[in-house]
Amino acid sequence: MTDAPETQQTQATDAPQVQQWDEKITPGRFENKTVIVTGAGAGIGRATALRIAREGGNVIACDISADRLADLEKEATELAITTVAGDVSDDGDVAKIVDAAGERIDGLANVAGIMDDFSPVHDVKDDIWDAVLRVNLTGVMKLTRAVVTVMLPQKAGNVVNAGSEAGLRGSAAGAAYTASKHALNGLTKNSAFMYAEEGLRFNAVCPGGVATSIEVNFGSEFAAARLPKYFSLVPGLPSTAQQQAALIAYLLSDDSTNISGAIIASDGGWAGV
Repeated sequence: MTDAPETQQTQATDAPQVQQWDEKITPGRFENKTVIVTGAGAGIGRATALRIAREGGNVIACDISADRLADLEKEATELAITTVAGDVSDDGDVAKIVDAAGERIDGLANVAGIMDDFSPVHDVKDDIWDAVLRVNLTGVMKLTRAVVTVMLPQKAGNVVNAGSEAGLRGSAAGAAYTASKHALNGLTKNSAFMYAEEGLRFNAVCPGGVATSIEVNFGSEFAAARLPKYFSLVPGLPSTAQQQAALIAYLLSDDSTNISGAIIASDGGWAGV
């Protein structure tokens, strides 16, 4: 699946300053559970796959890049991680991912996503719009649809969607990315309502600044003149991918048993600006 780790408009640097935080693993929290994680080749997806596997889970780690998945395998030689290269917007690849999980799927973390070029609607190009909506929304729907079909007979299952600060406001990205992440929140809420009596839970995490190696470039002079002064108002330091993974893992676990339909800002206070 296409994966650009969620940079959330943080310009890359050689040594970005980040929040200080020590990850604390909860042993056995995902014992006997199978969880699919998309975008697992890098960034938040990779951190989520590793977190769940270290907590005893059987992880199906998916990414469009076979090379990135090979690197993950080298890091996780003693963990229960099965890698699947594919595109979540492709029906054949979706079937391959679900088949790799086996007869039971306990969780799905939809982390794979791509960024736009910050273009507002009068500048947005068709190829950017189509690609962003295809991966960030249609791909999520397709894989979720397939996974829910497996979860329904189980009467149990958790889905966590990686949203964005751009799903909470209009000043964090371009028209395509903002539209995709607002729509993702709607898909999350609708699913939480529809399956509330079937034992399935759906939540979304909306990261703010996250330190990754991805550089964000403006494709619109109009946006470049409009947005940066608002980015300067973002409070605090960027988070790490591991911090975001900790929240995703919590929502996928039984520790969050009464949480469904939540759209949770994980942005260091940006939502309060």
